[in-house]
Amino acid sequence: MSELRRQNGTRTEAIIGLLVDAAIAIAAPATSWRRDQKRAAVIFGDLFLGITAVWLAFSLRLEQFAELYEATLIFAGALLLSWFVTAIVRRTYYTIFRYAGRGAIVSLTGTMLWASIIPIMFFGVVSYPGVPRTVSILAPFFFLVLISLARIVGRYVLVDLLNGRDSSEKTRRIIIYGAGGAGQRLAQSITAETGMRLVGFIDDDATKQSHLLDGMKVRHSSEIGNLIRSTGATDVVLAVNTKNFRKRRQIVEQVSKFEVQVSSLPATREVIEGRITVDALRPLQVEDLLGRPPVEPRKNLLDRAIFEKVVMVTGAGGSIGNELSRQICTLRPKELLLVEANEFSLFNIGRELTELIAGLPADAQPILRSKLCNVADAISVERLFQDHKPETIFHTAAYKHVSLVQDNILTSAQNNIDSTRHLVAAACEARTDRFILVSSDKAVRPPNVMGATKRICEILLQSRARSSPNTIFAMVRFGNVLGSSGSVVPIFREQIAKGGPLTITHRDVTRYFMTIPEAAQLVIQAGGMAEGGEVFVLDMGKPVRIWDLAKTMIRLSGGSVRDTTNPHGDIELVETGLRPGEKLYEELLIGNEPIKTSHPSIMRAQEACPTDREIEEFLADLDNSLTRNDSARCLRVIARFVPTVRIEDCHEKSRMLTG
Repeated sequence: MSELRRQNGTRTEAIIGLLVDAAIAIAAPATSWRRDQKRAAVIFGDLFLGITAVWLAFSLRLEQFAELYEATLIFAGALLLSWFVTAIVRRTYYTIFRYAGRGAIVSLTGTMLWASIIPIMFFGVVSYPGVPRTVSILAPFFFLVLISLARIVGRYVLVDLLNGRDSSEKTRRIIIYGAGGAGQRLAQSITAETGMRLVGFIDDDATKQSHLLDGMKVRHSSEIGNLIRSTGATDVVLAVNTKNFRKRRQIVEQVSKFEVQVSSLPATREVIEGRITVDALRPLQVEDLLGRPPVEPRKNLLDRAIFEKVVMVTGAGGSIGNELSRQICTLRPKELLLVEANEFSLFNIGRELTELIAGLPADAQPILRSKLCNVADAISVERLFQDHKPETIFHTAAYKHVSLVQDNILTSAQNNIDSTRHLVAAACEARTDRFILVSSDKAVRPPNVMGATKRICEILLQSRARSSPNTIFAMVRFGNVLGSSGSVVPIFREQIAKGGPLTITHRDVTRYFMTIPEAAQLVIQAGGMAEGGEVFVLDMGKPVRIWDLAKTMIRLSGGSVRDTTNPHGDIELVETGLRPGEKLYEELLIGNEPIKTSHPSIMRAQEACPTDREIEEFLADLDNSLTRNDSARCLRVIARFVPTVRIEDCHEKSRMLTG
């Protein structure tokens, strides 16, 4: 008996397989039809289904197979005419067939209700010889059932079966992490896409384990490795809308261990509004791993340096300057001056902010001015202050790339140090309210020229803060910002896109990281809490080992690391050696433990400052070396003032020895 049942089951499976293959063979050519051809096919199909529905209604009412006599045809004609007229008015046939789902069925139901009014009134209420009154209700009902089934079955054949049988190597096999509402809506979108196949659901909720969602068993997150291996998954999509930042990062770290491409859903607002489609997915960014739980900004600190003031941002075309300008725009300054030496960068940020301001309320739109100016030139700075009288200054303009600055000592010293000197002097003369210098962790015990110039800029502000009663001078020091021009993250992305290798100076190099928006927001708040002379240090979290960061980025892109343990991996990591002036690790403090402030992410450093006489002597020596165009002398002057600078790392050592 059991053998007979097995044979019957095998025979049934074979028949079902043949039917599925036949359906696919019939439907496959339709995928290449033009949209108007598909619409015409659906219309003719509905015409046939309408006649079938009328025949079923008459047969059920008469309790025998009905014949298509005159009264039957008249009723069928009236029903179909009413249906097609209503469908044209409601644009029913403009629904995209492959996305037919609950929304399409609701739309069909609405159209059928309107289309049924005339048949019911004429054949049900008034009556017509040879047409039973109940047929006027039965026929539209059968018609709705048939066309709804046709669309559901058609969608299943055209989308699910055809996509499921696609064995192309380019087909993406997707696991959705999150079996909630967002995951279900995303699954519906994925199954409607060619070249994509949904292969499973993962969720942390143990109560959902083994439950079915869209016909697939939901697995617990602990089984993700087995599911990836058994399904051959190429992608994992995070459909998790959690406010718990640590939990989200834990999920990301768990998934990023596997050689799959990881993507995530967009912002919470889009999830709430139901805009969950394949197009909304974004590749998982390394920021999702390196970021921290957001700290609610203090509005009083944001407004203190910005609200109803003339605000100037130097280096407005750079990464930090860009973001500072964007955030300042929304804080209702009276006027915003974008100061930048690079014409194209200034044009881009000016155009972007013009559009941003246009979207603000009329009473919150600041005056925007774009000033093409080199702040290292004293005359240009003087003209800038005479024309606009800024009340708050955020000074970000500087050359920041260590190796380039190391190769171009004179130009970099002039740009970084002179720009700060001229701006500080002009701010004192104009009695500017606040002057905030955006500094760097490279200013702490710097071995390189870039860090030394930033430390000298800090010292200039500390010195001025002692003698200037009218202007509040303060500095904000932090590490690398993710995504800034020339930083390691965008460089790694470019190298991954080219297939590698990823170049790293040393496998033990560590760096602090912060997102650009977070850094800019904290800089503004630090400026608001400044009272004069502070060196503010932003909480950068834990330092990140760049070698590990590179591996993580490769895994997030769906690739694998090629090394001795995995010689057939996708992308290799290559160690190139430390560049001149580069440190293995960065620091944020020169002195002792920082002092806590009223903001949990902003601390204050306790650091000594040279005397005014020492600073004056240094500046005189620096001017002398710049006037003589003597880079070797300039380097010696900087190294004497900032003793941690390693002269032997300078590329111009040979000139120094012979100069």
